[in-house]
Amino acid sequence: MRIVLILPAVALLMSGFAYFSVDSSQHGFMRSPKNSGGVSPGMTGAPNESNCTQCHSGSVQNGDSENILSILDGVTPVNTYTPGQQYNVNLLMASNPVKKGFQATALTASNNMAGGFTGQAGNTSINGGAKKYANHTSLSNTGAAAPTWSWTWTAPAAGSGPITFYVATNKTNNNNNNNGDIIYLSQHVIQEASNSNVSEQAEQAIQLIQITDDYVRFNIPSGIDQVNGLAIYNSTGDMVSFSPSIKAYNSEISIERGSKLSHGVYFISMNINRRLYTERIFLQ
Repeated sequence: MRIVLILPAVALLMSGFAYFSVDSSQHGFMRSPKNSGGVSPGMTGAPNESNCTQCHSGSVQNGDSENILSILDGVTPVNTYTPGQQYNVNLLMASNPVKKGFQATALTASNNMAGGFTGQAGNTSINGGAKKYANHTSLSNTGAAAPTWSWTWTAPAAGSGPITFYVATNKTNNNNNNNGDIIYLSQHVIQEASNSNVSEQAEQAIQLIQITDDYVRFNIPSGIDQVNGLAIYNSTGDMVSFSPSIKAYNSEISIERGSKLSHGVYFISMNINRRLYTERIFLQ
């Protein structure tokens, strides 16, 4: 009789252990927000990769106006890179949801890893093998002030050409489950600097045409009807303003100065046709 009573107890204990040890992502459900500290590699939507819907049952949306990515040389946004140099990468979500996550990678035209990533303690972590991925951490998946995530990118060797940052963000509904979320996918291209014998077209793409007390006007390529992810930084590298998108009229965009753009040097970073462009301006 004792044996009959003990065996079911042991079996129940072992089955309970197996239940709590199971990797729930393999069964299409999540008992808790399993990826609050980052996700497994290969979820950016890059060529031959999956995206966050692998674990989240939400929908995939175009993230050109949601994912605002900037690459900075110190405190200065740039639209070209110098091979081997280190840059700060900032990423934010325009809607700044109360709960969110991301994964990003940087690839060459042949889909190889472009350079290297270094995370920021408590803010971003890096995983992966031949390809590296920047991820949110359990401390940085909340509605923090912009920019939300930051990490270091070491640019690849000379001759690597244009580099594409593939970004997937997750706008969650914070329901402690994996359903009802929205996944935003975007691409952001940065060119190799012309002094590395690679053609540089950034300066020809946008042109400052007028500064008044009320607005700043730029000329942009014809046929472009919208500029995405327009961010403005001051001379110390702080983001003072951003707009998810700005409509273009007759190949021009106008940026309202407002109270945040008074006097001094500012850097305006924008995304046009998924390419990053930066212009330095001086406001009197």
